[in-house]
Amino acid sequence: MNYFAHGLRFVDQPYVLAGTAIPDWLSVSDRRVRMRENAVMPFRDDSNRMTADLATGILQHLDDDQWFHRTRVFVETCGDLANLFRNLPEMDDGFRPGFLGHIATELLLDGVLIETQPELIDRYYDGMAGVDADFVQATVNQMAKRPATNLARLIPRFLEEQFLRDYVEPSRLLFRLNQVMRRIKLKQLPDSTIDILRSGRDIVQARIDSLLPEEHFATKPTQQGTTP
Repeated sequence: MNYFAHGLRFVDQPYVLAGTAIPDWLSVSDRRVRMRENAVMPFRDDSNRMTADLATGILQHLDDDQWFHRTRVFVETCGDLANLFRNLPEMDDGFRPGFLGHIATELLLDGVLIETQPELIDRYYDGMAGVDADFVQATVNQMAKRPATNLARLIPRFLEEQFLRDYVEPSRLLFRLNQVMRRIKLKQLPDSTIDILRSGRDIVQARIDSLLPEEHFATKPTQQGTTP
């Protein structure tokens, strides 16, 4: 799961919402910093509500990933998209279609969710805008073994770029996907990838209910002041 799938249920709880994004933010800003369940859990009952909400969001993210990545439909969808990527004629032996199948599944899932619930993407960013980035970094540093040093600078850029909106349109999604490829030093994907992303979106759309089953994932946002 990616940012929007993790967070859309918590758009009215800014610090829970931010907590759902923290593991993904750290993968960009401070790649050696990890959120571990046993280290985060004690903060869920912290007397400071913002700290407790951040911990709740982080734990939600970790729980989401634990069940989501193990589902048969996710594995099958990643495999189907990986096979589509293997058809790209321009790629060399260093090409990683399995990785692309995984990440494209998650980004396309965000795109489908944004397209089907467009009002929530505005509420998502509005909620994030109410978060104190310095407080988020300081709280993460209480939970993590290694200190995060770049997280507070990343959060305003995340809000400014609002790149999740690009996941709805295949050409803009390709641009964002190539940003990821550049960051991890892999070859840029060609324009013909747009057709693969269109086909992949149809696959994800058709499986949306299976990818996000009701027993694990309620697509309606929680009401302000409630804790999942």
